[in-house]
Amino acid sequence: MSAPYRRVALIGLGLIASSMAHAMRRAGLAEEITGHARSAETRATALEIGLCDRVFETAAAAAEGAELVMLCVPVGAMAGVAAEIGPHLAPGATVSDVGSVKREVISAVAPHLPAGVQFIPAHPIAGTEHSGPRAGFAELFENRWCLLTPVEGTDPGAVERYTRFWEAMGAHVDCMDAEHHDLVLAVTSHAPHLIAYTMVGVADDLRRVTDSEVIKYSAAGFRDFTRIAASDPTMWRDVFLHNKDATLEILGRFTEELFALQRAIRTGDGDMLFEYFTRTRAIRRGIIEAGQDTDAPDFGRVKKHED
Repeated sequence: MSAPYRRVALIGLGLIASSMAHAMRRAGLAEEITGHARSAETRATALEIGLCDRVFETAAAAAEGAELVMLCVPVGAMAGVAAEIGPHLAPGATVSDVGSVKREVISAVAPHLPAGVQFIPAHPIAGTEHSGPRAGFAELFENRWCLLTPVEGTDPGAVERYTRFWEAMGAHVDCMDAEHHDLVLAVTSHAPHLIAYTMVGVADDLRRVTDSEVIKYSAAGFRDFTRIAASDPTMWRDVFLHNKDATLEILGRFTEELFALQRAIRTGDGDMLFEYFTRTRAIRRGIIEAGQDTDAPDFGRVKKHED
């Protein structure tokens, strides 16, 4: 099979972009990979480990002549990058991103793209708590979902071509409206991350008066909260600022559920607690049955990717 894109430009060279580079090389999905990162150190590392064939000091230079341009930068940086690369995009090129917020990314990027350029926002639901160009690995997207939110008027052929690209990297692909995407992700990712950050913050306050016992005696549940809370602070700051409405809606519902559980504990309503935990346990089983995790004690993590 010939490569679906002759040249792919990666703007931002962190975990997702570096994993894409490895996955593209493994599957032969691009004849050439160009890249750009703001940091000179990151650019040097990308060349050293062979992520990119050529690395440029500017996003515009990296994007010039590319058939596919991937914006792998924090959501808050999308508008600036789009404005820079817009005049340099090849006619008929496809521009996409990997941000976990879609409605505001579309608002930030679309105005800067010239006519004839296909804009297909994307969100690969995959990642680890690690970051940087050395963090990537080709298997990151295997059996994970990549959600596409094509803007109105996008060429169906370009969407099909881009869909095949993600499928060749091992992902399942689905399309949905950007606003619906942001609500779904507020439930499945954004609110859980905020709760994890909150729990770790509470534990840190408690640790100060318990001589580090919170850390020393951490059980599996708290350890998983700390794993989530180790994620990139810039990325998550931008996620919450740019998916404000959906996140606040879900947090409101979470608060209502929390009050109900508080009431049950206070009044000794064991039946309510048992029924609630039974219902929520079934959701965990559904995730396992859908192939999105395993029931192994290590939660399906591969040790070599967490060292």
